[in-house]
Amino acid sequence: MTEAEVGVFLAEPHHLQVATIGVSGRPHLVTMWYGFLDGAPALWTYARSQKVVNLRRDPRLTCLAESGRAYGELKGVELVARGTIVEDPAVVLAVGQSVFERYQGPFTTDDRPRLERMSAKRVVVRIDVEQVVSWDHAKMGAPG
Repeated sequence: MTEAEVGVFLAEPHHLQVATIGVSGRPHLVTMWYGFLDGAPALWTYARSQKVVNLRRDPRLTCLAESGRAYGELKGVELVARGTIVEDPAVVLAVGQSVFERYQGPFTTDDRPRLERMSAKRVVVRIDVEQVVSWDHAKMGAPG
């Protein structure tokens, strides 16, 4: 995919597979919803989650967003990155709102108190991308 196509793909609300490095050196893999922080993909997650514990020790992570069922429909974007943990409550709330809107629909003022309560135990992981690997099987003329 071109850089522009990658941007359009990531703007869609895909599930994001997030792999961090556990203390044993093995990958710790989870599926996350994601939003954006200053244009960078960002996770809204519990501060005490295993992925955050791992990132505090080693900030390297790899993420994968993909779509398609048949071979000729497969598309994916791999992000080789570093995770930066952001604990500023205003940023945590803003990314929480971004995630909410992407996956659950329009955000209303009635949603704010619940989101504020939820954000109290959360942090943001900004995904600082170092390398992008992408593919689009439809461009290969692969059979569907």
